[in-house]
Formats: sequence, C-alpha cells, structure tokens
Amino acid sequence: MLNSLKQTGEKIGREISRTWDSLSEGWRELLSRGSDSLTKFTHHKEETGKDVLVRIELPGMDKDDCQIIIDGNTLYLSGEKRFERETSDSTYHVMERAYGSFQRAIPLPRSVNIEKAQASFKNDVLTVRLPKEGKEQTRSLSVS
Repeated sequence: MLNSLKQTGEKIGREISRTWDSLSEGWRELLSRGSDSLTKFTHHKEETGKDVLVRIELPGMDKDDCQIIIDGNTLYLSGEKRFERETSDSTYHVMERAYGSFQRAIPLPRSVNIEKAQASFKNDVLTVRLPKEGKEQTRSLSVS
C-alpha cells in the first residue's frame, strides 16, 4: 500500500511538471509574439547636408501619445498606444492590434545639436530633424 501511494505521488508529480512545462511554453510563445508588436514601428534614418532625419511610423497614435528624449547619439522614443472601444455590447473574436506602453532606443549616426532639434507629426509619421554638429572629419590611420 505504501509503495502504491509512493507511485501515485510520483505520477502526480510528473503530471504537474509536464503541465507546468506546457504552461510555461505557452507563456513564452505568447510573450515572444507580443513583446515586439508595439516596438516594431518602422523607422528610417537619413542624412542630408545639414541634418539627420529620423522618421518613425506610429499608426493609430496621436502626437501627444509619445515622448522623445535625445541623449548623446541616441534618440529615445516612448509612449502608449491606447485602446478605445466604441461599443460595449460587442464581443471580439480576433484582435491583432497591439496596445500598451512602449520604449525604443534609436542610435544616431553622428553627433547632433540637441538644442536645435525639431519634431513634427503628420499622417501617423513622427519626423525628428536633428541638425548635425560640427564638420564630419576623416582620418587615415597607418597600421603598425
């Protein structure tokens, strides 16, 4: 009888472990699918003769929903995409739109004048114009 209880306990332990592993794998899959959904905004960096331009597509957002911080050669973008439900008497069967807070760090290709930086928002595209600082220099090094 004691042996039977021991085997039953071991079987229950294995089942709990298997169930936990399955549940953990499900959460990992959910997180991997959802973790980048808010931060996968398409962005483009380009340089003109005077400026570095960063354009970030922010579909479904307003200009007041995001914050920009420039620290050194990195542009930090954070914000929140809000969910607004127009009716309360409907049931969603599928929702493939992401909502919530996000943060993004975008490295800049060169030093910029932070004091003269400007940002504009039009047609769901945030454009940040950063004047270049100083002249770009080229230096040739000899290999010893």
